[in-house]
Amino acid sequence: MNFDWNDIPLLLKLAESGNMAQTARDLGLVTSTVSRRLAAAEQALGIRVFIRNHAGYQPTEAGKVFLAHADTIADRVKTMLLESKEEAQDISGVVNITAIDVLLSHWLAGHVPQLLAEHPRLDLNLIGDFRELSFTRREADLAIRLNRPTADAALRMRKIGTLGFAVYGTKNFSGTSRKEWPTLPWLSFPDEFAKLAEMQWLAKIGPKQRIRLTNISMIAHACEAGVGVALLPCFVGDRSNLIRLQQEPESQRELWLLSHKDTGHVARFRAVSQWLSEQARQDADLLAGISR
Repeated sequence: MNFDWNDIPLLLKLAESGNMAQTARDLGLVTSTVSRRLAAAEQALGIRVFIRNHAGYQPTEAGKVFLAHADTIADRVKTMLLESKEEAQDISGVVNITAIDVLLSHWLAGHVPQLLAEHPRLDLNLIGDFRELSFTRREADLAIRLNRPTADAALRMRKIGTLGFAVYGTKNFSGTSRKEWPTLPWLSFPDEFAKLAEMQWLAKIGPKQRIRLTNISMIAHACEAGVGVALLPCFVGDRSNLIRLQQEPESQRELWLLSHKDTGHVARFRAVSQWLSEQARQDADLLAGISR
């Protein structure tokens, strides 16, 4: 087999985008070069890695097996290179943290100055995203998730806290009984987020009127404007000009900190991971909605 191992990143990128022109742009190549290297790789491997259809380039069954192994190889090579550098033990460089946007903007961002004062050579990226970004492709180094992750041998994971949710509104809604909740105007996510725990909770309430917004920050602002009531994270609602319609949190989600298992060997990732855990510990009551 005369396979060029340098083609692995190209094949993985094509699998990710499904588009040859996009792959060429991402890698700084021309489309003809990507096409030529794909053909050479398939010839060397003796299999069709991709088929082209209306959706773009899709892996064949044999291609899926190859790409799964290729992803593991690429991951191990990146780790090898990272650990071999002296700066791997220096608390400096880029750290990508992902979580839902409101957790970053309304909670974590306020603690960042303290971290950077202690480690001024860190370069933080706070990425607000509902999607589960890839650790292997370095889209994320650390992730805070709102649900217990499935077991994965490639990941480190630990519970760092609990996130409480309560129903909030302006003073105009004060004194509204729980039996009256279905008659109130409710602020919520669009229907495509129906699988979220908060949306499922709201479906049980059965509101007659809903106003849909695309993120929690928008929902909170609309709630403060008196547009309707909303189920909000307590650390958002309690810091606003809103009141709880009932004092106890209505629902809770676990907070889990995830990272690739190999990041534990890198000082900057260890330092930021420890900092995240400590901030969650210090703000445990705020996040859980236990105290006002």
